Amino acid sequence: MTAQNRTKLWIWIGSIFGVLILVLSFGAMFLSARWKPILSEKIKEGVYNGSSHLYTIDFKSINLNVITGSLALREVTLKANPSVYDSLKKKSLAPAHVFDIKLKKLQITRASILTAYFKKRLDINAIILDRPSINVTFNKVPKPIDDNKEEKSLYEQISKIFKSARVHAIKIIDADFSYVKSGAPKKTRNAIKHLDINVKDFLLDSLSGNDTSRFYYTKDISFEIAGYKSTTEDKMYSMRVDTIKGSTSSKNVSIKGLKLIPLYAELAFSRKYNIQKDRYNLNFNAIEFDGMDFASFNTDEKIHARAVTIGPAQVEVFMSRESPPPPGLDKGQNYPHIALKRLNTPIIIDTVKLNQVDVKYSEYNPASKKTGSVNFKSLNGTIVNVTNDSLRLTKNNHALANLNTLLMGTGKMNVKIDFNLTDKNGSFSYSGNLNAFNMKNLNPLATALGLVEIESGNIQQLNFKANGNLRTASGSMNMLYSNLKVKLLSDNIDGEGTKEKGFLSLLANAILIKDANPSKGEAPRRAIITSTRLNSGSFFNLMWKTVFVGIKDIVGVGIVPEKNPVKQQKAIAKKIRKQKRADRREARQAKREKN
Repeated sequence: MTAQNRTKLWIWIGSIFGVLILVLSFGAMFLSARWKPILSEKIKEGVYNGSSHLYTIDFKSINLNVITGSLALREVTLKANPSVYDSLKKKSLAPAHVFDIKLKKLQITRASILTAYFKKRLDINAIILDRPSINVTFNKVPKPIDDNKEEKSLYEQISKIFKSARVHAIKIIDADFSYVKSGAPKKTRNAIKHLDINVKDFLLDSLSGNDTSRFYYTKDISFEIAGYKSTTEDKMYSMRVDTIKGSTSSKNVSIKGLKLIPLYAELAFSRKYNIQKDRYNLNFNAIEFDGMDFASFNTDEKIHARAVTIGPAQVEVFMSRESPPPPGLDKGQNYPHIALKRLNTPIIIDTVKLNQVDVKYSEYNPASKKTGSVNFKSLNGTIVNVTNDSLRLTKNNHALANLNTLLMGTGKMNVKIDFNLTDKNGSFSYSGNLNAFNMKNLNPLATALGLVEIESGNIQQLNFKANGNLRTASGSMNMLYSNLKVKLLSDNIDGEGTKEKGFLSLLANAILIKDANPSKGEAPRRAIITSTRLNSGSFFNLMWKTVFVGIKDIVGVGIVPEKNPVKQQKAIAKKIRKQKRADRREARQAKREKN
């Protein structure tokens, strides 16, 4: 074949292909133009009838490409009819969640139109919702009364139209999402921005409904929220979250960089209120939910997880004694197990794991004009059976905490707490021990709050156990220590700063303070401890105050902070005067007997 003939052949082949492309293009344009109104009507009709007339969908325009199998809807709105929802609710047929969606563009790619038309199998590569606004309202819907009528499955509802429906990927990109919990005593609304959702392999056929590897007909639903920021309603805190990620296939939710940041410094924050108010500064590097039951969370708003790991984290609490306690407020209602019972959301967490959590409590004392602090470094441990679920509580009504930490960053301390989750009086028991500890490490607390400076003292071993409830705690304590010496300080009312009360300190060490346990030639002293909680006292305040009572009893004088440290010093001085009078009487009696 000559070169001229080959050229003619290629021109002829190219012409045929060109004609075919033109025919297909005009055919696609003709079909698209013909099918647009039909498809628009079918979409609206399908949404309306498929939702039992609950939802209507509308859009400004529709673009269809038959060859590529792509479809784009612009200016889309999906709305629920309130009257239809109320009607379905009365029949116990309404869904728990109602959606209101607006978006600029809904895109469907590579939908096999011929397969859908001739084989009745819907197969779509991807559905993409770009920057939608999604509003979800949750309603508590009663379950339908069993009337022996079988409810049709989702597949049975579409089986007359399609033998199967498959979407390989559904993507929601950069959504504004709000969640409203309706029907609660107080209507709550939560809003987030920059939400991404990815749905993997949605399949609806005769078998997928019974496929246990799928969550609501999907292989996986994953989500991510990035860069969440907000200010609390009272304008006192800023809340930030770096990322929140979750996946139904891995049953995991991961929260990174959760922070609650006060907008004012410690005293400035407290002086915004006329009553005592705790100030929180929280930084959770990581919170992980493992074994999350997404199905029960979706249907019943129940949080059920195999484990929740918290930490590394830093928790700081500050409170000023300048202002009076809130009138009528009983902090006993904030006991951990009582607060858990009050939550409206059912919770079942098999195990809470604490990992490297640093806890610091600080308190401002107006008498010394100083802030005292106690801190627990590297708090680790577990809390088992954290729940308020009534069925779970019938099987096990105790939550058990087993914790270890470093008191003031140096003293190894172990604490066990047994919470009775059903007792109306908030009963609990606790025990613990502290290993070798230099008591001078307590000075950041004792100096500011107790107006006492510990000059020396070493604990060899301390252990305690007690039972408590909403009002009181009592038990026993042992503490072995040596070489204890203290210095009593004056208050700072005159503005000249905290000063040593030298003579009173000398007498306290000589007469009242027992510098060691056991004392030479004596058996170790053991304390029976009892303490009563004031309404302004917290759960942990009662625990520590009960332990401090034991320390005070064994040592012979308070070296730990009291509610009123100035009053405490006056009591010490009174004890010293009483002891001196007793010593003088003994001396006079001895002199008379000698004469």
